[in-house]
Amino acid sequence: MKVLATALLGVLAVIFVVAFALQERYPWLAYVRAAAEGGMVGALADWFAVTALFKHPMGLKIPHTAIIPRKKDQIGESLGQFVEENFLSEAVVRAKLDSARIAEKAGSWLARPESADRVAVEGAALIRGAFTVLNDEAVQGVIESMVRKHVLGPPWGPPVGRIAERLFREGHHHRLVDLLVDRAADWVDANYAVVTRVVAQRSPTWVPRLVDGVVGDRVYAELSKFIRAVQDDQQHDVRIALDKYLKDLAQDLQYSPETIAKAEEIKGQLLDDPRVRDLTARTWATIKGALLEAVSDPQSELTHNFKAAVRDFGGRLASDPELAAKVNRWISDGAAYAVRTYRSEIAGVISETVGRWDAEETSRKIELQVGKDLQFIRINGTVVGSLAGLAIFSVAHAVFG
Repeated sequence: MKVLATALLGVLAVIFVVAFALQERYPWLAYVRAAAEGGMVGALADWFAVTALFKHPMGLKIPHTAIIPRKKDQIGESLGQFVEENFLSEAVVRAKLDSARIAEKAGSWLARPESADRVAVEGAALIRGAFTVLNDEAVQGVIESMVRKHVLGPPWGPPVGRIAERLFREGHHHRLVDLLVDRAADWVDANYAVVTRVVAQRSPTWVPRLVDGVVGDRVYAELSKFIRAVQDDQQHDVRIALDKYLKDLAQDLQYSPETIAKAEEIKGQLLDDPRVRDLTARTWATIKGALLEAVSDPQSELTHNFKAAVRDFGGRLASDPELAAKVNRWISDGAAYAVRTYRSEIAGVISETVGRWDAEETSRKIELQVGKDLQFIRINGTVVGSLAGLAIFSVAHAVFG
């Protein structure tokens, strides 16, 4: 295009020379000369204007030339500001995301079996990569610190007491009491010989065996009667006393310093330092091994369940307008927050990137991108200049003869 525009200037120059030389012999060539003269002026003016954008014309450092190399950084800043104000706008982002209907499109994609398979494969690769990068000791240290902070740090008594108080108040422990009483009754029914033998062993040696047998029978009968009474009567004194004991224990766990201290002592005995470290190590090893084994087997239950969950979620997104609207709103809110919070940093990437470019290389890249249109400016300037020169000469000739 540069060659074409320059060649047009050269043609006009030749025409001008010929017309100028022969205009005395052929007066009509004066009009041709005027047109060629105007075209050369227009071509040169537009060549200067176009060239001045990217470099110094003919290497001459004329003021206000080589504009793009000199103003590269300002152009980058202006471009970044333009993008920030006109594209990284919360209203623009929300409008675009609302029209995109991302949730419905994502749901339709996820609902396809091949898409769920792809998500499962990529998720498995992500999990394996994460476990490869993670340091076992570091993870165990994090788990141990969390256990110490959230499990061992707070006192156990008050929260356990609150939970127990609610359970006892609502009567959830009654089934456990019934189970224990039933097991006790079954044991008594099946262990007549044990009861009578214990009675005989505890009896003084001087008591006749016949008396031991009678006493043993009596003790067994009373014990069986007592257990049956507790089993059949929900308002038995033993049950009432047990209820009162448990409710008092729940209160003491919350408000009694002595009981709370005992609970802390038990906690310390159950979970001392070696046990905590062993627990965290085994917990992490179990989780890691189970996950790696599950994600490595395409036929594992975890993989099947994950694929089914992905397909189900995709189907719901595609078919449930309320859920899709909610997800779209989350996406829109998240993008709006990111734009609102980080718009300057995002736009800054443009100005920083342009600022790192070489000035001459930047100028050349821009010229190559828009060069064709710029050369058409030169061509158009040549044509317009020719027409303007012809018009001016014709008017002047007509007015002044």
